[in-house]
Amino acid sequence: MVNHGSVFPAAEYDEEIRRTLPYYEEFYRQTADAVQACQTGALSWLDVGCGTGKMAELAFKKIHLKRFVCLDSSSEMIQIARARFALPCAEFQVADMREMDYDNEFDVVTAIQVNHYLQKEERIKSLQKCWKALKVGGIFISFENFAPNSGFLQRLYLDRWKTYELQQGKDREECERHIARYGKAYFPITLSEQLDAIKSCGFREAELLWLSGMQAGFLGIK
Repeated sequence: MVNHGSVFPAAEYDEEIRRTLPYYEEFYRQTADAVQACQTGALSWLDVGCGTGKMAELAFKKIHLKRFVCLDSSSEMIQIARARFALPCAEFQVADMREMDYDNEFDVVTAIQVNHYLQKEERIKSLQKCWKALKVGGIFISFENFAPNSGFLQRLYLDRWKTYELQQGKDREECERHIARYGKAYFPITLSEQLDAIKSCGFREAELLWLSGMQAGFLGIK
């Protein structure tokens, strides 16, 4: 089962991830803004790889929701999310996103910093499950670490990433360990490969939503 591939314990995840990912909060703001622009009315929303419920936190503040499902393969993450959102429209499920079986149920499906932990075939399977879970006209938003188009750019971007982490107070050894996970603990693909993967799963639209450093947001419409 996939559990973010994170080196951080669930209780420390939110604090540590902010020190690791530049513009981490922006991933969620951009997602909520895109949902507001694309959808109206009371929405059904599935967040796969929900972690501690960061997406749900903003969605409940900004979006009119009739249903919000937090899904994660980590029971510890779900336990934290469940404690945060004791709301009638909130649901919680411990499950692998590749094995979920929702069908035509959601206006929105999100996957924030999740799919890059999957190899290519498993990534496609996850995207297909997300497509199936959406209603026609529903939107899919994912944020992922992406692969630059050349070895030179990969080294440049990883070095910038390491600099950011050092500026957040991490020691050099910890930063080196994190940078060394590229291509080993997670498996980024290029921007064009990600868009092609989304289109191949049946989405009628696929577009780049946001980009900075080695993280990118993608939008698909069923």
